[in-house]
Amino acid sequence: MMHHKSSTKVAISGAAGNIGYALLPLIASGYVFGDTVPIELRLLEIPHALKSLTGVKMELEDSAYPCLSNVLCTADPLEAFDNADCIILVGGFPRKKGMARNDLIQANTKIFTEMGAAIDEVASPNVKVLVVANPANTNCLVALNEASNIPTKNFCALSFLDHQRAKAQIAKRLGVSTARVKNVIIWGNHSETQYPDPLTDGYCIRDDGSEIPLASLLKNDIEWVTNDFISIVQNRGKSVIEVRGNSSALSAAMASADCLKTWLVTGTKDGETVSMAVYNDKGYYGVKKGIVFSFPCECRDGNWYVREGLDLNDFARDKLAFTEEELIEERIAAEELIVKSRLRSLSTTSLTSSESDVEMTSSTHSGEYLTSRI
Repeated sequence: MMHHKSSTKVAISGAAGNIGYALLPLIASGYVFGDTVPIELRLLEIPHALKSLTGVKMELEDSAYPCLSNVLCTADPLEAFDNADCIILVGGFPRKKGMARNDLIQANTKIFTEMGAAIDEVASPNVKVLVVANPANTNCLVALNEASNIPTKNFCALSFLDHQRAKAQIAKRLGVSTARVKNVIIWGNHSETQYPDPLTDGYCIRDDGSEIPLASLLKNDIEWVTNDFISIVQNRGKSVIEVRGNSSALSAAMASADCLKTWLVTGTKDGETVSMAVYNDKGYYGVKKGIVFSFPCECRDGNWYVREGLDLNDFARDKLAFTEEELIEERIAAEELIVKSRLRSLSTTSLTSSESDVEMTSSTHSGEYLTSRI
């Protein structure tokens, strides 16, 4: 395959999985980055999945995508992320039956510590990273803290799937196209504590092009909006598993592609926002700094900006506090593992460790490792 000097290098971990399989055509076809941009795919998998990944590569070649310039399959993050422009972290440790959430967080903390370190070492300094694997918010937090040379604004966790789910439920309730429903918001964690909020800033575009607030359209349906609607969106992933027998893959892939396209290519239209789980470095809406939290965001020139100044009622603020509490608990669980691993590492070194090693151990020992980039 010929290489184009302006190829966009896109790395995807867990590329042989269901989400990766559904996402790759969206990347390779030009749907995300445009059909004139050559794409070089770096597909990362665990060693025992490389055979399956080779089959995926064969199918990509057989699809003859005009903008696909090269496909690399590897089990080495350093090879996959080398000078990468965009990294999509889909691979993670799945939750098993009877597994405590803290165990899931710590299992994934090991993975995303490694991912973040590899990104920091070899990726483009302007790389943009989307974290899909759950628990997505905290996985993203672990990775961005490990990748200390990459700006925190270059990271995002996928709450866009929840955003699309909420948008679809509102459109279905109102009997309109999803394209007409704007500015629903997902606040907080990509979990059952998230707060899907169509009322604070949501609106619907009417036939004549004018806008009407969703709060007005749904004023006689508040019982549904504040109960069933929230529950449907919060539990949608579980509902899909119950009827499909597998977790969401098609919708997760589509949301990942649309999130990247909006964030990095098209931007948001004037007045519009999308939901993105981003590093809270400024304490937006009174939420504690140092966690990855989903906010309403505008996208311009490849960057996200949290929309500030929205008025939240007491109901909304209570919901934000609830999901914030869970994210703080997740951060503590991740910190516990990081502290242990850092201390184990220190115990194998001499007392003449470098100054940077001592500083890192000090910060983790005080329980502040994951807030070190505030």
